[in-house]
Amino acid sequence: MPLKTVYCEALERTVKFGRRAPVSRGFAPLFSRYAANLPAPPANANYATVPTMTALRNIYGNDTLGDCVIAGGYHDVGLWTGNANGLFVATDAQIIADYSAIGGYVPGNPNTDQGCDEETALNYWVQHGFANGTKLAGWLRVDATNQTQVQQALWLFESVYFGINLPDKWVNPMPSADGFTWDVAGKADPANGHCVVGCAYNATGVLIDTWGLLGTVTWGAVKKYAAAASNGELYLLLSPDSIAKATAKAPNGFDWPTLIADFNGMGGSIPVPDPNPPNPTPPTPTPPTPTPPVPTPPAPTATGTCTVTLSGITYTGTLAATAKGESDPVDIDDELAEHDAIDAVMAEFPTS
Repeated sequence: MPLKTVYCEALERTVKFGRRAPVSRGFAPLFSRYAANLPAPPANANYATVPTMTALRNIYGNDTLGDCVIAGGYHDVGLWTGNANGLFVATDAQIIADYSAIGGYVPGNPNTDQGCDEETALNYWVQHGFANGTKLAGWLRVDATNQTQVQQALWLFESVYFGINLPDKWVNPMPSADGFTWDVAGKADPANGHCVVGCAYNATGVLIDTWGLLGTVTWGAVKKYAAAASNGELYLLLSPDSIAKATAKAPNGFDWPTLIADFNGMGGSIPVPDPNPPNPTPPTPTPPTPTPPVPTPPAPTATGTCTVTLSGITYTGTLAATAKGESDPVDIDDELAEHDAIDAVMAEFPTS
């Protein structure tokens, strides 16, 4: 059966649905298992930053293919890498390769364009990783009916991954620009299966990225359409880097050892972070090399030969004298004439 398409005025072309009904693939860890002691989340959080926009605006082929589940995964990657200053944007070939591996799509054969379910995609990325080499450490189910839990999950890990059946009123007509609001609007339509990524939240609801547009799903709509009762899903995709960043935000409130032990029990190899890392020892400062003082040169001196006759005895010798406060050479004859203690001065000289 062909996948449903709708016309998107903002993109000036049709876009395609493609999220299949959820399929249980075994053990599905719950966010609540590890989050019992988390602090209250902040009132607002926003990870749809300028460095992430190139990835978030890329619909990753979801206009011609029912690959929204794949596109949503790479929007998550764009959030992680863009906010880490190393944005990764997948190529069309990389998107198609993942869609083929996960959903069975054969390029050129439209009959194989049948979408895919989210848990199959998540398990594939745990085993094989994304096109940039990042492997999921694991994933968690989040209770969409618990607003605080959704906020905690998005605050800690920078995104949440929705699988929902959109009500017809959300797509008829389609949003024409950013800034739309999707509120409770009747029954979920299974033909409108779609994957979107939540990248921010505030008092109104969760900011989502869908088909390259940014808009808000109210808390009431999250509770209704992402819940199991409406065949909805809400997940956390956990990369090793996102776990490290979340650990820094809440080192003690989240049960990291149990979470990582569970993931490693499913085949992972993630080191358990230390909840109380030692304080780094500051480096010992290197004292500056002392600068030796510049010696003050002695005041200039004047020298000369002196001959003095006292009481019939003649004294001769070389005399050095310093003129205090003067820069001109000293007139030795004047100095001797003015010196009252000349006998004591000349006692240092030998007799001629």
